[in-house]
Amino acid sequence: MLYALLVLVALYYLAPLYVMLTTSVKTLDQIRDGNLLDFPLAPTTAAWSKAWSEACTGVRCEGLAPYFWNSMQMAIPAVLISSLIGSLNGYVLAHWRFPGHNVVFTALMVGCFIPFQVVILPMARLLGMAELANTTSGLIVVHIIYGIAFTTLFFRNYYVTVPEELVNAARIDGAGFFMIYRRIIFPLSLPIFMVCFIWQFTQIWNDFLFGVVFGGSDAQPVTVALNNLVNTSTGVTEYNVNMAAAIIAALPTLLIYLVAGKYFVRGLTAGAVKG
Repeated sequence: MLYALLVLVALYYLAPLYVMLTTSVKTLDQIRDGNLLDFPLAPTTAAWSKAWSEACTGVRCEGLAPYFWNSMQMAIPAVLISSLIGSLNGYVLAHWRFPGHNVVFTALMVGCFIPFQVVILPMARLLGMAELANTTSGLIVVHIIYGIAFTTLFFRNYYVTVPEELVNAARIDGAGFFMIYRRIIFPLSLPIFMVCFIWQFTQIWNDFLFGVVFGGSDAQPVTVALNNLVNTSTGVTEYNVNMAAAIIAALPTLLIYLVAGKYFVRGLTAGAVKG
């Protein structure tokens, strides 16, 4: 009964993906005349090609390709930098405690519960003062700042599982702050780095609010372009193109979960006993 229930739940969650995939390779005539769950009679990739390079996202008809690469240029550096800073923060809070470290940790944790909408106005002013408004660099800064609280939490809870005696022994042998981090802490950090990479990449790639507010016409991410494509009111609504575009936008995060999902679970559970 348990396995039967799990199969039913899996089918329930996979049904939308099936509809998206089949609709994306159907012709418009079959979509209009057939059933939503019908299998494609004459599969074609024309909708995928149009979604990638020809579909209109507002007044521009360049497809999702430019915006897809905007998201890549934004997500990769933001993920790497926020994860590295979070790693150093977690290392300090776990093994280099200082007066008031609990206050600092609590203040960082408050950042995990601050809604996006609260930081829009001060962040817009900050980006304007730094002359980074409406740029990909500005979006990178926004996601680094907003992600540091989460990455710090993940790394701190992971690093408290590293025996304190190991760090103290390295101190007695003369190892300094960065030597201990490079030789002891960093080599043990692959699982939690994978957690942060997956978490941050998913959050940044799927973000819409920051992208539509802080991204200019040449720096908008793929989520904003997908919204503009689906809501374009000119011409005939091409559901196959819309579905293909949605899958293209979701594909990177799906691939990351498939490739590194086991590290995500392992890293999350590593800090579950202590911290």
